[in-house]
Amino acid sequence: MKTITINRIVHQQEDKLALAFDYDKELIELVKKLPGRKWSQNLKCWHIPYKEGIEKTLSRLFVEIASLKFVINDVNCYKTKIRKIPGEYLDLLKRRRYSDSTIKTYTHFFKEFINFFPNREPDAISEDDIKAYLNHLVINKKVSYSTQNQVVNAIKFFYEKVKKQEKTEYWIDRPKKQMKLPFVISENEILSILQATNNLKHKCMIALLYSAGLRVGELINLRKEDVVYNKKVIFVRQAKGKKDRLTILSYNTEMVLQKYLNKYKPKYWLFEGQSGGKYSRESVNRFIQKWTIQAGIEKKVTSHTFRHSFATHLLEQGTDIRYIQTLLGHSSPKTTAIYTHVSNRVLGKIKSPLDRILEDKEKNNSKLEKDQP
Repeated sequence: MKTITINRIVHQQEDKLALAFDYDKELIELVKKLPGRKWSQNLKCWHIPYKEGIEKTLSRLFVEIASLKFVINDVNCYKTKIRKIPGEYLDLLKRRRYSDSTIKTYTHFFKEFINFFPNREPDAISEDDIKAYLNHLVINKKVSYSTQNQVVNAIKFFYEKVKKQEKTEYWIDRPKKQMKLPFVISENEILSILQATNNLKHKCMIALLYSAGLRVGELINLRKEDVVYNKKVIFVRQAKGKKDRLTILSYNTEMVLQKYLNKYKPKYWLFEGQSGGKYSRESVNRFIQKWTIQAGIEKKVTSHTFRHSFATHLLEQGTDIRYIQTLLGHSSPKTTAIYTHVSNRVLGKIKSPLDRILEDKEKNNSKLEKDQP
């Protein structure tokens, strides 16, 4: 009989049951009948909200097809309440003016960490315990390098910044960062997405992401006054690394933006949500996915894809990489240099030494033949 391992977890700051089993279409179809079921690409499993009596519901659903293995141990005890983030942790993040995105990430991962040890206060968690937790993430959950690094930073913030303990590196295995090339789309694909987007606000936001090389957080934080039309620049406030910078305002983007302003008349933020507050980054990525599909592009395009494409296309048209570094707000030229690896036109201009050798040999042979009497 098939087996489903059911584990109680804290995921995205919510109490969940994780359902782990070998790939099976029949089981998947049954799981899809469960209310609130979602697939987690990060956890590589299905999960559902935990509530009292859910065990009986699962038993009735799978009784004829699979045996259920409920994992109950010190880590995932069913009688343990979800612990909240210490107030001092959140307060210090805010006092240090960490971005909303960083605060959300740190609190999420630290909450999962302290709920891994439900019967111990954070002060009582040892260095060996932290090692065990990180090993659990890597070996059992198979988290990415970047996720592991974020977890490490969230944990270190508590012990080193909140509790003022000495900095320690030896007890945490810091992951070696993977070298991944940025994903870009072609100029024609950019145009296809813009042409498919028939919502004026969405079109403006996509155009700005691409034409100015903005991060999604920078886009939604733009104020009306940050677009300086007479100088054709956009003022980006307190971007990554708490740095201000200027980037370019495209002529065609300005034209679309003026139409948007006349129609929507935002009050403070350049792009406001339905309730009048700041537009959410989740909504941005949702409508990007929608219009990408509408354009017939079968690729996973995100808000950051437009930033990568902006840098790559500038490089391909011959823009000095130092200017691109400034527009993107990179501290080091090494960060910007990664775009040289994905530029097809730049690569196409590099001649293989084999071709050069053979061409030189052919020229020399031709010259020798002419010199013969």
